[in-house]
Formats: sequence, structure tokens, C-alpha cells
Amino acid sequence: MDEHFYQALAKAGIDGDLLDQATYASLLTDKSVKLMPLLNAAYTVREHFHGKTVTVHIINNVSNGLCSEDCNYCPQSKSSKAEIVEYSEKSKEEILAEAKQAYEAGAFRYCMVYAGRRAREQRIERIADLVRTIKEQYPIEVCVSAGIMDEKSTLLLKEAGLDRLNHNLNTSSSQYAKICTTHTYTDRLNTLKAARNAGLEVCSGIITGMGETAVELVALAMMLRNLETKSIPINFLLPIAGNKLETAENLTPEYCLKILCLFRFINPQAEIRTAAGREYHLRSMEVMSLYAANSLFMDGYLNTRGKSRKDTLQMIVDAGFTIKSDKSAEELLLQEEEDSAAPGLKSDTDLHPARN
Repeated sequence: MDEHFYQALAKAGIDGDLLDQATYASLLTDKSVKLMPLLNAAYTVREHFHGKTVTVHIINNVSNGLCSEDCNYCPQSKSSKAEIVEYSEKSKEEILAEAKQAYEAGAFRYCMVYAGRRAREQRIERIADLVRTIKEQYPIEVCVSAGIMDEKSTLLLKEAGLDRLNHNLNTSSSQYAKICTTHTYTDRLNTLKAARNAGLEVCSGIITGMGETAVELVALAMMLRNLETKSIPINFLLPIAGNKLETAENLTPEYCLKILCLFRFINPQAEIRTAAGREYHLRSMEVMSLYAANSLFMDGYLNTRGKSRKDTLQMIVDAGFTIKSDKSAEELLLQEEEDSAAPGLKSDTDLHPARN
């Protein structure tokens, strides 16, 4: 591909236009599409809308396991034999303490995740109370993922001050029945539509590496565009022992980066997040994800450990990016270095225990 091809991708993204779907699919399938010019084009779009800012998210399980759903990629699923600690719901005090930790760690957004198919009315009321309390105490945005929801529930959370509702599409409609049978792709779409109708921002992303084709990835990116999705986490399937889906397909570092570019071109103004599996699959090329994505998770994921907070901040600073926070990445990094040198702390593991 010549330079005009990459220029056309960048121009269409900045102008808010779409190229044909075959062109977007070729980003993942055509060997003549080179990574560095593609990343440069994606960065042109990213910089236009987001500058050099990285939005940091910290995610916590409020409940873990004990789930009736059979999602083949998830260690909390009833179909998984993965060894995890199961609990129905943390106390309000523990959740508020975690929100405080997230704010002090520089997170712009704190994400609370509940296991299970659907939150009952009493849980929705507890979530609404948590959202109100967190928003009163800390200047931090709050995102909640609580399974399948209707407009009544999403409206209650909107009135409580919730900023975003997360509900990932995960994979294409044609692929969905292969990864889950206890709910449908349509169930997920309806939840996202309910959130939008309630006036909530929508966060919805994918898990790649589950056998989806390039054409299906393009269709997913288009669907998220049509839903006016503000935040799109791109997860890369992690090999978790005990899951039905233990092995990711075709996830080389180059392919992962091209997927991030694809979603940036089709959703140019969205917050594209390099999410679970970025450390594992991108390896030494991880920092390059920030040239297409403008967001990441810090402090690990729901049931797997990620890069340490210190290393994540160092990566952001070394690449010349800033973070959206009351404190600069440099200030937070200095604090991490001081904490790691404090008496009684033996290693980074003491600072960042594994997520349950």
C-alpha cells in the first residue's frame, strides 16, 4: 500500500467518514498493509480527538463467580473450572475503600463489575446508593457493569449519578452462540439501547481471539459506531486454565495492534481502551498500543493480574503521554517509587495483590 492509502484512512477518521468495509477488513488480512504506517495514521486520528492524553481506568469485582451464565471465555462462568475466589457481594465499606484507592491512584474512572445474568431490584438500589456516595466523596467518574438491564434499572442508575454503563458485545452476532448459550447477542444489544434511552453513556467492547473473522470484527466496530459508543475496551483473550476457551487464535502483537487501529478508524472519537490481555499478547510492543488507543486499565483485571501500577505509569511517561487526572503521571510515579521503598514492603506484589 502506498502513502495515499494510509492518508485516506486518517482523513476519513478525522472527517467522520467511512470507507468501504472491504478496505477496513483488508487492514487485518492484506499482508501489504504495513504496521508502522498504519499506526501512524491511527495516531493522527487519535491525536486529533484526544491529544496525547491517556484515560486511566481501575476495575474491581464487586461480586465474583457464582454465575449462572456459560460464557466460554470467563473464569466466573458456570462452565469454567478455573480456580477463583467466589463471593456474592462486597460490603459497602470495602467498595468505597476501593473507590478511594482508585481515585488516589490517578484513575479518571472507577469501574464496578457484578457477576450474574441480571441484577435484581434490591441490588440495583444498592448500586444506586453506592454511585451517589462515591460521587459525593470523590471527583471521579463511575462505570457499572451489572449484566442484562432494562430501561427502569438504567434510569434509576442515571438518576443516582452514574456516568456510564458497561455491557460488552464481546463478539459478532453470527459468532455469539458459539461462546454463550444462556443469553443472546440481542439481549446485550437491548441492554445497551436501554442505557442510551436512559441518557447514560455506553461502554461496550470486544474480546478478540475467539475465532472471529476480520469481516466480523469490522461488523462489530460498525455496530459500536451505530450505537454511538463512547468507550470501547478491546480485550485480547487470555489463556485461563479451566475455561472452555483456553487458547487464543491468531493474536500476534502485530495483529492486536492492527485491531486497535481498525477500531480507531471506524470509531474515531471514541475512547478506545487497550484492555485485558494487552501485556500477554502485545509483549514488548505493548506501548505501541497507545498510539491507537487513548485509554487503559491499571491495577489488573477482573480475575487476572496485569502490569504493576508503577510499570504502567512508567510506560505512559516514557512514551511522552499524559493522563487525565488531578495528579500528573510523574507525580503518581514518584509516589509509587516512594511507597515501594517504604519499610515493610518487600515487592511490587505487596502493593498490588491479585484481583479476586
